[in-house]
Amino acid sequence: MSSKKKITILGVTGSIGQSTMDVILSAPDLFDVQALSANSNVTHLAEAAIKLQAKQAVIADKTQEAALQDLLKSYDIEVLSGAQSIQDVACVPVDLVMAAIMGFAGLRPILRALEQGTNVAIANKEPLVAAGALIMETARKKNAKILPVDSEHNAIFQVFEEHNRPAIDKLILTASGGPFLNWSIEDIARATPAQAVAHPNWTMGKKISVDSATMMNKALEIIEAVHLFDIPCDMIDVLIHPQSTIHSMVSYIDGSILSQMGASDMHTPIAYALAWPDRMESSGNKLDLKTLSTLTFQPPDFEKFPALSYAYKCIDIGQGACIALNAANEVAVDQFLRGKIGFSDIMRSVAYAVDELYPKMSGVALKTVEDIEELDNTVRQAVKHHNQVIARE
Repeated sequence: MSSKKKITILGVTGSIGQSTMDVILSAPDLFDVQALSANSNVTHLAEAAIKLQAKQAVIADKTQEAALQDLLKSYDIEVLSGAQSIQDVACVPVDLVMAAIMGFAGLRPILRALEQGTNVAIANKEPLVAAGALIMETARKKNAKILPVDSEHNAIFQVFEEHNRPAIDKLILTASGGPFLNWSIEDIARATPAQAVAHPNWTMGKKISVDSATMMNKALEIIEAVHLFDIPCDMIDVLIHPQSTIHSMVSYIDGSILSQMGASDMHTPIAYALAWPDRMESSGNKLDLKTLSTLTFQPPDFEKFPALSYAYKCIDIGQGACIALNAANEVAVDQFLRGKIGFSDIMRSVAYAVDELYPKMSGVALKTVEDIEELDNTVRQAVKHHNQVIARE
C-alpha cells in the first residue's frame, strides 16, 4: 500500500471492532482512522478513539453523548450521537468502512457507505441475510467492493476464481459444530447460556457464539453466500470440521478443491480485508502446519441442528422468509441470554416466524429499506409476544 488507507470502523467496541483496532495499531503507518462508532459502551469508545487518533467518535445512545464529550474533552475528536449520526459518518469519504455493528442495525450504515461508492468490509451477517439483494445491487451500481470478513466467506473470497465461475461445482462452508456437536438432542435442549457461549475454537461475542451453538451461524452464512457470490443454494454445502483449520473451500468441476487455511483467529481475515487488494503482516496467531496431527470432516446432523434446513427453506421461499428467520433468531437469542427462554425455544421461535407468522404476510412488498425494516420490526414484535405467552404457560 503506497499511502495510508482511510478507515472508518462501525461497531468498534465489539469483538470484531476490537480485533480491527488491534490490526490497525499493529501497523500504524498503513492506516488513518476517520470515524469510530459504538452502541452504548462510551468508555471503550473513548479509549479506542484516543488510541486510534480518530477524527470522529459516535455513540448510538444519545444519553451517553455528554459522557463521551467529557472523556474526549482534551482531544481534537468530534463527538456525535444517535443512529443518524452513524449513518452520516458512514458517508464521509474513506477508503474502507469496517461494518461491525451487531445485527440488523448495521443495514442502513452499510447502504449509506455503499451509496458513496465506498468499499465496505462486512463483518455482520444479518444485513446480508435480510437485505442481500439490495446491498449487492447498491454496490454494483456504485462500483463499490464488498469484502467479507466472516472467516468462511473471506476464505471463499480468496479462492473463488471469478474468471472460472462456470467451472465452479460447489462452495463448501466448514463449521466447527460448536460446543454441542457431540451432545444429545435431549442435553442440548437443557443447555444454559454459559454453556452455549463456550465455543471450542473461536473467541467471539455472545450472540454469534449462541448462533454457533444452534448452527444458525452457518444457516445465516448459507444465505450470505448466495448473495455474496451469486451462487444458487443447491451449490452450497456445509461440512463439519471440528478443528476449524480449513475455513472453507471451493470445489471445481475438474476435481480440484481450493481451500484457505489459517489459525482460528479473526485478526487474519480482518487483516486481509483491511489490506485488500494487497496483503499485510497480521498481528494474529499463525497456523503451524507441523503441529497439525488430524483434520477431520463429517456431514452435519440436520435433525440435531434444524437451523441448517431453515436456511435452504427460507432461500427457496424468498427474501421475506429470510428476514423473518433473522429477526426471530435475534429476538430469541437475546431472550435466551437474559434467561427468559430455554435453548430449544430459539429454534421454536424461528419455526413460529417462518412457518406460521410469515405465510400470513407473504404478500408484503420488499422494494425499499423501509419495507425491509417494517417486516423485520413486525416479526420481532410478534416473536416477543409469542415468547412471552410461552413463558407464562
